[in-house]
Amino acid sequence: MVVAFATMAAAAPAARPNVILVMSDDQGYGDLSVHGHPVLKTPNLDRLHGESVRLTDFHVAPMCTPTRAQLMTGTDAMRNGAMNVSSGRAMLRREFPTLAELLGTAGYRTGIFGKWHLGDNYPYRPQDRGFQESLWFPSSHISSAPDFFNNDYFDDTFMRNGRREQVPGYCTDAFFREAMTWMKGQADRGERFFCYLPLNAPHGPFFVPDHYREPYRKHPHNIASFFAMIANLDENVGRLDAFLRETGLRENTILIFLTDNGTATGDTVFNAGMRGKKVGLYEGGHRVPFFVRWPERLGAPRDIAELTQVQDVLPTLLDFCGVARPAKLALDGTSLAPFLRGETKALPERMLVTQFTRLNNSVPARGDALVLWKRWRLVQDKELYDLAADPAQKSNVIAEHPEIVARMREHYARWWAGVEPRMNEFSPVHIGAEQENPTLLSPCEWRDVFLDQQLQVRTAKKNGTWTLFVERDGEYEFALRRWPVEIDAPLTAGRPADKVHDGKVREGLAFPIASAVAEIGGTRLEKTVSADDKAATFTLKLSRGGIDLRTAFRDAEGKEIAGAYYVYVRRK
Repeated sequence: MVVAFATMAAAAPAARPNVILVMSDDQGYGDLSVHGHPVLKTPNLDRLHGESVRLTDFHVAPMCTPTRAQLMTGTDAMRNGAMNVSSGRAMLRREFPTLAELLGTAGYRTGIFGKWHLGDNYPYRPQDRGFQESLWFPSSHISSAPDFFNNDYFDDTFMRNGRREQVPGYCTDAFFREAMTWMKGQADRGERFFCYLPLNAPHGPFFVPDHYREPYRKHPHNIASFFAMIANLDENVGRLDAFLRETGLRENTILIFLTDNGTATGDTVFNAGMRGKKVGLYEGGHRVPFFVRWPERLGAPRDIAELTQVQDVLPTLLDFCGVARPAKLALDGTSLAPFLRGETKALPERMLVTQFTRLNNSVPARGDALVLWKRWRLVQDKELYDLAADPAQKSNVIAEHPEIVARMREHYARWWAGVEPRMNEFSPVHIGAEQENPTLLSPCEWRDVFLDQQLQVRTAKKNGTWTLFVERDGEYEFALRRWPVEIDAPLTAGRPADKVHDGKVREGLAFPIASAVAEIGGTRLEKTVSADDKAATFTLKLSRGGIDLRTAFRDAEGKEIAGAYYVYVRRK
């Protein structure tokens, strides 16, 4: 859908720039035609590349939540607490201010359109973390466990400023359209803005308007769909660029494009000569594109080969926007602003550490990390690669460079000592707050248990424990459900193989539930349920403070089947 915008009245640009940050999901360094892809065509991203300063040795985490937390705070994921995509470890600790909070305090208008993935509940939601306008979906992807059930990328129901709202159009088109409409409104009022566009594409499930697959049909369906989603994304980048030109915003707007981890799907076709992909610690898992365009200030387009990381973005943007850092703000990133403006000839030499936790092994382990230093990569404390001689990381040279390994191990040991004390401290979901009542608890926040997909809700039998914080003394109602309220199905019911816009979603299991149990802050409650019951509801008085919650559905013999995948908590 083409969106037209009237040209704004000519005016002298304010000294401070606008900022637009576009981040795609699961698109790797090689998933761009300008980086040599033999099949995929990305003309608009290629054009942006040609107009930008390109950081060619730029690194993120190999998985989405850690990257997003590092981007928003300038601190390492193991320090800020958002180290995993679920398992109770995806919530960004409150004491770390976000880029939106810092820019908003300095007078910027702030908006997010797309994937947040740093906490679905109060006080971690985008609107709690500095975004004055928010259009987003919960958890890791559209059709995650807490997402509106059967969202399928077309005409989906998202969260807009705290309320569910159906938004027309294909998801990527919708996020760009809504973002541009919001930006135009801010510009018309003379406001400086920070627009964060963290897209869900090309993350699976691979739903996309079918005509975008046409050039790629000789490939397997999932790869053709992955490329098609990138083609649609690229088309929207072209619309965004046209919008900036038409509105007169282009010259004094910082436009950044990056991706959140290495490719998830495209590596079998092309991976720019790199080893590894998403989730892995080899170069293909974490080296990603980074383009920054600011026509007024950054000079000629060029490549910069210095070692840089996503934690550098926050301090760099604060400097570009003339926003002073709070006196006690401690960062793991370094401002690149003087270097990008040509005021310095090189960045200080430094070592970087990348560590996160895995989907089904979310407890942090010492040494399960990557250390980066100039051309060297120390992988899991047992492999060393010299990228200057071996960019494909085929030869482990750890035995040949003991002095290099010793320095990198020493750096990692100091870093680990700094993050270890809070390594297994879980951020609680708050219940009973005025800002969110009722609260939906989803299995994404079960401590060290991975269940964050609607497909898992349909087919898995798992259980876990929530870490909660009671905001206010009072009487609380806990409604335990097998299916979310929008499905309105009995606890014992299965689910048909639902047809969605671009395919089918497999059937959901029926559970022979005969009773429900809730263990809340040391109190155990149990009740029998009938075949027609849609929820098992418990009510009890709670005092302000931290508690744990564990639920269970049991069969007629008293055997546990699974936990309640959806619990609606209301302070009465």
